[in-house]
Amino acid sequence: MKVLVLNCGSSSLKCQLIDMPSGERIMKGHYERIGGRKSSLRFNVRGEKAIIEHPARDFDEAIGEILGLLTSKEFNVISDLSEIGAVGHRIVNGGEYFKKSEAVTDEVIEELEKNVNLAPLHNPAGIAGIKACRKLLPDTPMLVALDTSFHQTMEPKAYIYALPYKYYEDYKIRKYGAHGISHLYVSKQVEKITGKKNLRIVNCHLGQGASLCAIKDGKSVDTTMGLTPLAGIPMGTRCGDVDPSIIPIVMKLYDISPDDMLNIMNKESGAWGISGVSTDFRDIEKEASEGDERSILALEQRAYVIAQYIAKMVVPLGGIDMLTFCGGIGENGFEERERICKYLEFLGIKLDTEKNKVKGKETIISSDDSKVPVYVILTNEEQMIANDVWEMFGNK
Repeated sequence: MKVLVLNCGSSSLKCQLIDMPSGERIMKGHYERIGGRKSSLRFNVRGEKAIIEHPARDFDEAIGEILGLLTSKEFNVISDLSEIGAVGHRIVNGGEYFKKSEAVTDEVIEELEKNVNLAPLHNPAGIAGIKACRKLLPDTPMLVALDTSFHQTMEPKAYIYALPYKYYEDYKIRKYGAHGISHLYVSKQVEKITGKKNLRIVNCHLGQGASLCAIKDGKSVDTTMGLTPLAGIPMGTRCGDVDPSIIPIVMKLYDISPDDMLNIMNKESGAWGISGVSTDFRDIEKEASEGDERSILALEQRAYVIAQYIAKMVVPLGGIDMLTFCGGIGENGFEERERICKYLEFLGIKLDTEKNKVKGKETIISSDDSKVPVYVILTNEEQMIANDVWEMFGNK
């Protein structure tokens, strides 16, 4: 079965075509700047790469373009759209309703729409992608996989906020977490590597968006992102946790509306906000290496806070058996891994400097005398979604 996996962002679309159950990736694509005149698609078919400049006003046009390329003679991926056996969609926040991946139905879409306020930057795009795909592939079964499902094993003491309880009763205001599909993949991959299922793992998914997860016996017991993906550790453009009083104070001082304030915290803060250099960590790392003080501060502040939160995640686990890094920066940013781990030697964590100088490779990076092994794990959210699709539709 060929499974199409779609991951819709606010103005982007990542996709993969995966042959199941082998897991072979046939196609990988990334559509950027959807809704603008300069939208383009990076397309990779079995190693053959292309960049296609094609404006897409919405997800209907973006998905339509991708499907057209799949059946085009130029790329010769599939001969007909009927070869796509099923589609898997990623959604960031499913609230309390979704405990696991579900087949897409009208009722499921209605439930997703109820949770738009829980992930206002992500969920509307994901829902738009589902609706567009149903128009273009009306007879193809579809599944929705939710980042929040993995975190539904958290206990109330871990997810409740110390606010009036009626906010939870009336509107389900609580911690939901995110990156659950990635955290789940890492936990399963660690099981394969070690042959053990009862480990206490702190996983660090570090990229433009970033979160930590405390995983015990393969289940999430706590995580850093909260009601929305804005909370937790500082990210590329997101501030993470800040003193809540800062928000109304800054709004008054600068005459900023609530929507504008939310935009600032999501898109103008984090390492970009401190450094003023770029939203790309590679640029910030370069400036820091050349002595730029604000870039150095941005990177050190981020590492310092991440290390603090790693220690915080050890509390619900009652100890730590393994520390793992994944995500774009977690897998490639050896400088950041080193900055973080230097704060964690009190936990018995020691990196091997040479082993740590690795990018995009799944390997152990801790020293031989480290009391806690440290691994780089290459996360694969699309494969996890394809696995769920195969489990639901593959044998029918």
